[in-house]
Amino acid sequence: MLEQIAHSRLVLIALSALVVWAATLFLLGRRRAVVLAASSISGGRQMHSRPNYHGYFAALLAAGPAFLALAFYALFGQALADRIAISDLPADFSALSAFERAVQIDAARALAEGGGSGVIASEQPPAVGTLATAMERSRGGAKLIAVAVAIALAVLGAAIALMRIKPALRARTMVERVIGGLLMLCSGVAIATTAGIVLSLVFETIRFFGEVSPLEFMFGLKWSAQTQIRPDQIGSSGAFGAVPLLFGSLMITLIAMLVAAPVGLFAAIYLSEYAGPRFRATVKPILEVLAGVPTVVYGFFALLTVAPAIKAFGEWLNRVLMNLFPGVEGPIIDAQPTSALAAGLVMGVMIIPFVSSLSDDVINAAPQSLRDGSAALGATRAETIRKVILPAALPGIVAALLLAVSRAIGETMIVVMAAGQRAQITANPFSDVTTITVQIVDLLTGDTEFDSPKTLSAFALGFGLFLLTLLFNVIAQQVVKAYREKYE
Repeated sequence: MLEQIAHSRLVLIALSALVVWAATLFLLGRRRAVVLAASSISGGRQMHSRPNYHGYFAALLAAGPAFLALAFYALFGQALADRIAISDLPADFSALSAFERAVQIDAARALAEGGGSGVIASEQPPAVGTLATAMERSRGGAKLIAVAVAIALAVLGAAIALMRIKPALRARTMVERVIGGLLMLCSGVAIATTAGIVLSLVFETIRFFGEVSPLEFMFGLKWSAQTQIRPDQIGSSGAFGAVPLLFGSLMITLIAMLVAAPVGLFAAIYLSEYAGPRFRATVKPILEVLAGVPTVVYGFFALLTVAPAIKAFGEWLNRVLMNLFPGVEGPIIDAQPTSALAAGLVMGVMIIPFVSSLSDDVINAAPQSLRDGSAALGATRAETIRKVILPAALPGIVAALLLAVSRAIGETMIVVMAAGQRAQITANPFSDVTTITVQIVDLLTGDTEFDSPKTLSAFALGFGLFLLTLLFNVIAQQVVKAYREKYE
């Protein structure tokens, strides 16, 4: 723990020193450019770039390489130092198996970091303490080397920058290229992260389909993921039909949209076309607060308040129906403590702001000339909204609804707490169901083996969920594109 704190302090001190150094070089570079500009004007030459760009050039050249050196140390320094220490293992490690060697190396690494992982030095073999000491010494050496390299690069970069500042220096071009490269790097990180997520899902899904038939997964009507007990059970343990999970997800999403779509759309119409400025400025932020409530809070509300109320209502409705149809045996409506209806209703309340806020923005973006033209033809406000404004705003409204659908399908906490765990296909909204996200949480919680069909099925479910949400996004884009060309 002390080692981690010292490591963090070193990084913070080094970054702070780099910021101060970069600011100093900015002032020095700008001052030198101002002096050269004055002398250049008297000598008949002009500076290619403004003094501020020369200051930015000096700051980047002085602090950029040093920052990269410290970043490399922060990311890979300790790992490289530990590898150097492990390369010269004590003799006591040679007789150990690969597993025991890995366990003792992890214990030595924990001791080198201060014992924050619950490892007690007195309970470990002497070789572990020796290796931990070697790791500490190697990490200290790597730290000194990183700091020395950063200081050398900072001083060398500052000297080169100050010497290169001349009237003909294209400082603005260089600075803008560096900034453009940083922006490209940021966008590349986002793209690479997305690609990494997709590729990880694809590779693990392929491994899963090597154990389970894709047809069984896509069209099977029974889901019962089990952990194999014996090696000969691989590929035959459990049932991996994803249709009940998809049915549960779509059922809860449908209930949620039956709540969110009309309420959100009518709220947007009222706020945009009927409400006064003061009322709109007060109510819209209050409505959007619903989007900021953590989903676990919605889950607790659904579990403790809505689900019992739904169960009581279902039991009352079942008694009414049993009195109306006395010849029917058994309950007509089987109300469960957790149900799709409870999860769907609460989820619908949660995604109301997604529909109302986006629809309100789209309706407000409709040109005022459309309203004026409709009023000039004698249409009422309701007719104008129904026949002019809503058709013109239809692309954005459809996009808002499909975005809300994607949000509802990917929701986890509410359905985990209020929808239940039973994988079944039923038309009874008072019954408990399970969804894709619930099963992903269950499969990846606790002790997992990433070479079993049970765990790999979570990646297949995640890939299917990714394709489903991607499909909705593509449909939304196509609808927006088609109707935008029609109404613009």
